[in-house]
Amino acid sequence: MVATRFAVAIHILLLLATEPGGQATSGRIAGSVGTNPVVIRRLAGQLARAGLLRVRRGPGGAELARPPEEITLAEVWMAMRRPGLPLLPNHPGPRMNGDALGRAVPGLLRGVLDDAERAMEDHLSGVTLRELHARVVEA
Repeated sequence: MVATRFAVAIHILLLLATEPGGQATSGRIAGSVGTNPVVIRRLAGQLARAGLLRVRRGPGGAELARPPEEITLAEVWMAMRRPGLPLLPNHPGPRMNGDALGRAVPGLLRGVLDDAERAMEDHLSGVTLRELHARVVEA
């Protein structure tokens, strides 16, 4: 679920970086994303609380809070994920009377999955919205 919210949030921010001010309404963005304007407004609220965009009431009332070269994908990722919930869930292991392996695997795997998520976040911190925007323009 967080990966979907992240992708839609990136779409929202790219549209705001691309379209002239006042044209990127929630309806326009929803049409581009292929979802409902309510979903766009909810995610825009999360992005605004994270300091990535500013929202004003009325049509076309959203704009980037900072230039695209100052917004990293890691910031968008953190705005969309729910604290305490890992991206890669793990099975809990046996509730009672498990063998030593059964008790050990969940903790071992959790460490590996957490390392993978940190590596992804590190990579995302090196990619800016401007870089993605340039790729869109090239395409």
